[in-house]
Amino acid sequence: MNQASWETRDAEVCWHPYTQHALDRETLPVVRASGAWLELADGRRVLDAISSWWAILHGHAHPKIVSAIQQQAEKLDHVLFAGCTHEPAVKLAEGLLELAPQGLSKVFYSDSGATSVEVALKAAYLTHLRQGKKGRNIFLALHGSYHGDTVGAMSVSDPQPFFQDLAQLLFQVERVSPNADSLRQTLEAHAGKVAGFIVEPLIQGAAGMVMHPPSFLKEARKLCTEHGVFLIADEVATGFGRTGTVFACDQASITPDLLCLAKGLSGGVLPLAATLATEEIYESFLSDDRASTFFHGHTFTANPIACAAGCASLEILKEENTPRKLDAIGACIENHLVNFAKEICVADLRRLGGIVALEISAPDSGYFAKLGDALRAACKASNVLLRPSGNVLYAIPPSCTTPEECKLIADAMKDVAMHAVKNISPQKTP
Repeated sequence: MNQASWETRDAEVCWHPYTQHALDRETLPVVRASGAWLELADGRRVLDAISSWWAILHGHAHPKIVSAIQQQAEKLDHVLFAGCTHEPAVKLAEGLLELAPQGLSKVFYSDSGATSVEVALKAAYLTHLRQGKKGRNIFLALHGSYHGDTVGAMSVSDPQPFFQDLAQLLFQVERVSPNADSLRQTLEAHAGKVAGFIVEPLIQGAAGMVMHPPSFLKEARKLCTEHGVFLIADEVATGFGRTGTVFACDQASITPDLLCLAKGLSGGVLPLAATLATEEIYESFLSDDRASTFFHGHTFTANPIACAAGCASLEILKEENTPRKLDAIGACIENHLVNFAKEICVADLRRLGGIVALEISAPDSGYFAKLGDALRAACKASNVLLRPSGNVLYAIPPSCTTPEECKLIADAMKDVAMHAVKNISPQKTP
């Protein structure tokens, strides 16, 4: 038995996601969390400014969610959702449909953002097939898009920078820019062949928090309707108030045909996802022929404990007006960064709801920007958990974040940016 501490043994047995272990050899050993704070094995406290990959919605260990999990675990821990049902799944589905854009009527559960996208892609393609519209096998997506790491989700994601080596495994996708002309031209060029258009509404997270206006969503809805194409809104990252409204689609007053949700769905504490669909899509699978079934499912689909956490999270969202709280948090962080944004090292400061992005000037941009390594190194030394995307530093904290904590986040972003720029700048010779 290896007697070394567990945090040391991690390197011997664990393979971490999106981690180049030859370069990033150190991990943060987290032992507990509460509110917006993580506690490390050495007693150090770190402010979770990115909601642990954009998931923790109300704060770590929220008592209402913890209680819901405990009570449900004692009553019903798990049961298959094929042929069975349970109250937490029904209540959560009802709550989601009540909050969602009008016109969505059915909830299909899965377990991650990527799987919610897989469900949407399959449902869109198969609905056309069930309706006798053969040949609609092309999907459209934005340049720089990211929708997850399963094969379908990778296909609609931009292969650069993550999936280029897997290109031969992926299906055909046409890329468009977030403007009506680009989308219209591509739809016309592939008339009668497009199954769906998937979009991260208002903000593309993995692309570096790149933002586009609600007017584009309005035009996208109109164009998709005109061309008989299903509009898929990937709100895995933007849902549940992150953009200042419950869903980003609300800011454009549109209803997608399919709405993908995860991350904050359970309050961010348990794996849970959902794909909301229109009645048209659901009914296309109804048949006396069993072969017309929607053949998709996961072992832990609609896990009762996760659904109970989701129900509690929705209650908190309504009671505390989480979207408004997150918007105020984002505005507070932005306010502390306004003067710093005038520095020559800052290319842009942008905000949407509770999401704040600070783009640092660099000769190259994107995920593999040289400055990114310097930013990551500076982040490790900070008492605020930040995870840059290339040359972009961003904050997306939970709704429990206080004004004082907002200042800590903004100060950390300034310090990290200045430290990274200083370290990467060529040294002047005497």
